[in-house]
Amino acid sequence: MFTSMTALAATSLVPGPALAEPHSAPCALERTDAHHSEGVDTWNSAYVRPTHPLDAVMVFLSFPDARPLTTPAELAADHFPATSDFFERASYGRFTLRAHPQPRWIRMPHPSTSYAIQRDWDAEDRAAYLRDALAAADEQVDFSRYDIVYFVADPDAPGVDSDATKVVNLDTPLHADGKDIRRVVTVFEKHPPDRLVLAHETGHVFDLPDLYHRPSDGKGDWDTYVGDWDLMGSQFGLAPDLFAWHKWKLGWLDPHQVACVQGPGSTRLTLEPLGQGPDTPGAGVAAGAGAGALGAGAGAAAAAGAAARGAAAAGSAARGAAAAGALAAGSGISMAAASKGVRAGTSDPGASGPGSGSGASSPGVSGSGASDPGASGPGGGSGAPLPGVSGSGAALPGASGSGASGPDTPGSGAFAAPSPGVGLPDGRDFGAGRGTKLAVVPTGPDSALAFEVRAPGGNDGATCAQGVLVYRVRSGAASGGGPIEVVDAHPHTESCWEESVYPPLADAPVGLGESFTVPGENVRVEVEGRTPSGAWTVRITTG
Repeated sequence: MFTSMTALAATSLVPGPALAEPHSAPCALERTDAHHSEGVDTWNSAYVRPTHPLDAVMVFLSFPDARPLTTPAELAADHFPATSDFFERASYGRFTLRAHPQPRWIRMPHPSTSYAIQRDWDAEDRAAYLRDALAAADEQVDFSRYDIVYFVADPDAPGVDSDATKVVNLDTPLHADGKDIRRVVTVFEKHPPDRLVLAHETGHVFDLPDLYHRPSDGKGDWDTYVGDWDLMGSQFGLAPDLFAWHKWKLGWLDPHQVACVQGPGSTRLTLEPLGQGPDTPGAGVAAGAGAGALGAGAGAAAAAGAAARGAAAAGSAARGAAAAGALAAGSGISMAAASKGVRAGTSDPGASGPGSGSGASSPGVSGSGASDPGASGPGGGSGAPLPGVSGSGAALPGASGSGASGPDTPGSGAFAAPSPGVGLPDGRDFGAGRGTKLAVVPTGPDSALAFEVRAPGGNDGATCAQGVLVYRVRSGAASGGGPIEVVDAHPHTESCWEESVYPPLADAPVGLGESFTVPGENVRVEVEGRTPSGAWTVRITTG
């Protein structure tokens, strides 16, 4: 009864024939055969669903033609706890990714140059790499105990191409320790790596699509579909939290948190900001005027904006300072015990889905989700010890930032990190976080309009603009083919030139007191006001 009362309180109706249903089923688009379809009516059992803790093994691969210049511990700290922190915030604490980095390098049988590693990798070379990696690691790793496999290559080996980081889907699974392995994340990132790249690739493991636009000639802007507004579009974005639609798909929103608006008529809703999570101890993630956080090592934050725009030199400086600061502050994690038998969860059964990063399937092995090109922006992470990291030593608490904003104006590049495990910088708690997060208006059998509030907080700590973000969803569009496209409520203006990955969409949300009619649709949204709790009152008119 309490749940029903909460749902009714979050969705109030204006007289008229429109209906806003707290239960979201009528607006759930059907899942199609498209690679990483955005349909949410059913879950694709070929993929593990992140609704419970999952265990990921990190296997570090060296080669005969190079002596590693880094340690497995340093490379593990490049990605954790930042990756697990991102998902902890995005899921409102409903999902925990537990990393199990192996403590030593494992030698591959052939030189790195023999595998011809590159972004659009030849299927035979890629298959040979995976077979050799699995065979080399099998004596030390019990793969039956892990849900996710990361093969991390020595970044300084001469044949390693950092642009080749991606998820590889296997038409014919690999087999080890009595388990079929149907997809592997191959990591070739430089040290320090691109910002949030492993979180992006892990999103593909959960059946999330690429939202960027890859130009046919490799030139032009990649970020025209969604700009800064989702990690699966760009890991460099100012507001990279996953769309509410993706949180619905992944099981992180309750049915009452998705309002299905069916017209014609006018519907008034109270929408909570996407980044506002439940009021739990230690769940604090900073909100503010739109400046982000690097945490320790944030002295290079001014360079991060230029890095997001593709300035390689500035990006390198920002990455190096961020990583060095995090490591110096003790943000490394304990390494897994070398012996087999480290306890971990089991993975969901199911066959692999199709698809490659370029859309063409290859015999035997197909890849998806190549990381976005460009220079890196700053790294993140809440700094809390990573749950589930195994090993003889205790995990050290990190000191990287969790999205706390500095006192400067939006996009100013000033950063400040809160202490780990605290609430907002001014002492407030994280917020209710259990209200309506998403409104959906069906526009066709495989299409819909989605409405959500984006504001500083959570993974959106550095957002350029706040308000109601509107986007189109197509369940029949494949990964990389524009399954989600943000609708720009301010098409004649741009914002945050120094920081945004795509300034034309940086100010896309409908702001307080504004109204906007979606082009090509008989749908209008009005942002009427704010509540004392920080929620936004919105009216959606259809027909």
